[in-house]
Amino acid sequence: MIKLVPALVISWLFLGCTAEAVGPDAVAANLDVAGASQLLGSHAGTIVLDVRTPGEYAEGHLADAVLLDFKSAGFAEGLGELARDRTYLVHCKSGGRSAAAFAQMQEMGFSKLYHLDGGILAWEKAGLPVVK
Repeated sequence: MIKLVPALVISWLFLGCTAEAVGPDAVAANLDVAGASQLLGSHAGTIVLDVRTPGEYAEGHLADAVLLDFKSAGFAEGLGELARDRTYLVHCKSGGRSAAAFAQMQEMGFSKLYHLDGGILAWEKAGLPVVK
């Protein structure tokens, strides 16, 4: 176990994230664009949760992103319908709405949760692809 701790710390630094302890086998972390890109490339089945408005989503979104508008009246209900044990990468335009959604999801018991710092603006600035 002692040998495992430095490896975990190094891997978190490599991913460019900050993590919070949320229980055994659970993770809640903020990722920069490089870390988010690596997560999507290495963890098949990660659900990208876009919490922007439908209009923003239509202007461009990450591939296969699921839209759940943070500003909609049904947002909390929509979160309630999501599987708690799946891996999620949450993002919005710049990080404000998704940070609030991320916190709400943590409170609801989602066990594998990541937040894209800087949102889709940071993603696009890094030259990463969006679907239009």
